[in-house]
Amino acid sequence: MSIRVLPAPPAWLASASFMLRFLGKHTLATAYELGDFALFTGRSFSAAVGSRKLGRRVVRAVYEQGVRCVPVILIVGLFTGLVLGLQGYYVLNKFGSAGLLGTLVSLTLVRELAPVLAALMIVGQAGSALAAELGIQRNSEQIDALETMGASVHAYLISPRLIAALLVFPIQTAFFTLIGLLGGFLSGSVVLALQPGVYWSAVYRAVQPQDVRECLIKAVVFGLLTVAICAYNGFNAHRRKSSTGARAVSASTTRAVVFSSIIVLAADYAITSLLV
Repeated sequence: MSIRVLPAPPAWLASASFMLRFLGKHTLATAYELGDFALFTGRSFSAAVGSRKLGRRVVRAVYEQGVRCVPVILIVGLFTGLVLGLQGYYVLNKFGSAGLLGTLVSLTLVRELAPVLAALMIVGQAGSALAAELGIQRNSEQIDALETMGASVHAYLISPRLIAALLVFPIQTAFFTLIGLLGGFLSGSVVLALQPGVYWSAVYRAVQPQDVRECLIKAVVFGLLTVAICAYNGFNAHRRKSSTGARAVSASTTRAVVFSSIIVLAADYAITSLLV
């Protein structure tokens, strides 16, 4: 009885099989992580109900995300307005429309730049600190100790940060907008030749209630998503297979900031396309 040897599969079939396995593995991992993130965020909000001394922890979180981030918000907002005023004046002046500088600066800030840049600045300072703090607490087994004592870790560590984000991000966005308008005024009316009354009247006529509503909606959504992402990555730093200890904390912090920045831009496009 002769044994028939089957020919080896072609190279393209092996490559296609490897690619399908790779895509399937990462797709399932992404779906699992998205579901786990949604459960994490839901548990954090539900744990806030009936939590003791929640107000005190919320005030502390507001201080961390709000007061400590005010200087960077004001500095970045001022220079953003200065650049917008400078560039906008020279562009509009070519078409004889320098009087529309206030319209350009105000709508650009209110609709897009203020919520996006304010969120990115808060993520860079408060979000990275949050991810690193939770990662260190996980690495030093402080979170495990709280769970052993029967304390609600989500209510104690996560819920105050999420609630504070819903308050802080709109306020910081408003600060960014106001200081940006001032920067545009300094460029257009103090440094250049535009009359102050022309600038501020254009701002007054341009900004409508729907623009402010869009700005605040973006700020709230950005705050919820970014703080939840930073908290999730720091809280689950111990799950990283590629690194442990201090390296896991560093990797989780970096991942939190990168993902938060990407989600801010993606959510900005989604909200703008829905509200325009």
